Amino acid sequence: MKLCALLSIIFLSFAQLILAQDSVVSSKDNAMSNVIGFTAEGGGTLGFTDYSNSKTNYTGKVSLEYYFPSTGMGNFGLRAFGQEGFVSGSGAQASWGNPTNEFTTRLDMYGGGMMYALSIDNSFYPWIGIGASNLWFYPKDGNGNQLPNFKAENYSHYMLAINGDLGVRFMISQSLSLNVNGGIIIASKDHLDDISSGSNSDLLYTATVGISYYFGRAKDSDGDGVPDYMDDCPGTPSGVTVDATGCPLDSDGDGVPDYLDKCPNTPAGVQVDAQGCPLDSDGDGVPDYLDKCPNTPAGVAVDATGCPLDSDGDGVPDYLDKCPNTPAGVQVDSTGCPIKKAQDTVVVTQPAEIESLVLRGDANFEFNKSKLLPNAYAVLDSLVGTMKAHPEYKWEVGGYTDAIGSASYNKKLSQRRAQSVVDYLVSQGVQRNDLKIVGYGKDDPIATNSTDEGRSMNRRVEIKLLSKGD
Repeated sequence: MKLCALLSIIFLSFAQLILAQDSVVSSKDNAMSNVIGFTAEGGGTLGFTDYSNSKTNYTGKVSLEYYFPSTGMGNFGLRAFGQEGFVSGSGAQASWGNPTNEFTTRLDMYGGGMMYALSIDNSFYPWIGIGASNLWFYPKDGNGNQLPNFKAENYSHYMLAINGDLGVRFMISQSLSLNVNGGIIIASKDHLDDISSGSNSDLLYTATVGISYYFGRAKDSDGDGVPDYMDDCPGTPSGVTVDATGCPLDSDGDGVPDYLDKCPNTPAGVQVDAQGCPLDSDGDGVPDYLDKCPNTPAGVAVDATGCPLDSDGDGVPDYLDKCPNTPAGVQVDSTGCPIKKAQDTVVVTQPAEIESLVLRGDANFEFNKSKLLPNAYAVLDSLVGTMKAHPEYKWEVGGYTDAIGSASYNKKLSQRRAQSVVDYLVSQGVQRNDLKIVGYGKDDPIATNSTDEGRSMNRRVEIKLLSKGD
């Protein structure tokens, strides 16, 4: 019955330890995995025999343990042990024929068994164990004399015993623990008190304290200086600097360790990619947290704030600007082209016909270039109808500049601008033979060249009717 009770208590305690793991934070690699321990302990015993009075005595025990590898919170282990102690009692019944009223029996045990240790924060280990031993015993009276049945060899002086114990181990260093244990030893025969006819089977309880030393508990598989049982980041590459938990340093706190971070010192809170660099969603080279113009189309050149370049400062980015290099202060439309003003053209008309036209350069040509701007098309189209209606008419297209620059340069620029006008007229169906091109350069100014306004008026292309044919 006592054996059944012991087994029930041990298995219930074992089940509670297993269930307790659900309330403990899981460990990456339990600190007792693949560890050998050497334990020495001592304490007291309290026996229950056929003698009516139980007396306390003492015991000592050494054991060697091995804990199997585990990735959970608990570790199974095996142990071998040797134990020596004493069990004592008094008050034997006279009917049992004992010549003494008290006894003391020395016990020598050698055995083994299995253990289960539960890790809590890698510093606190409740454990439970069960096993068996070969028990040698030597009953004597209070004066040290062998008791009669033992002396007469009426039974063997050794027997099988069942050993169960549980306890707690407190780690006081990386390789050393302080242990507090309680146990029970159940003899398989009723001879520890030299009485075989009593009403009680023989057993004793033990209470011990001791220390354990562990070999292999400080194992550091990845060589980062942090033992496996404390390492939150196992498998760290060799040479990588880690913190106290064994994880690679992340100086800027962006979630990417320093040894992989290609953009160190990222400001706090900035989202980064796998390389630790701030996100750049539109791929313009300016990170999102600095980009004042997100979603810039691919391939568009941007400034330091991530906004598309606007070289002429007209408010229309270069990639949308159909009239680049617009002079400063000139009003433009959504395409970046100057808005035509009434004074840009001077038309002198006769009934139903246009015989001359002045095309101002500032609004109709790119600055210091001969390329026509879209604004010029509507002005020229007003003359195309007359030219096509009278193919017999002959026209002069003359270009003029202001007085800034050399005469040679200005003459060539005026010639090119006149040529651009002619090219457009021809593209609209006007006969090339009806048009004469002349580059006057800075000759024949119509205003002073001493002011910006006057020079602007001098930069022009004039179209004049030369003759109406035969």
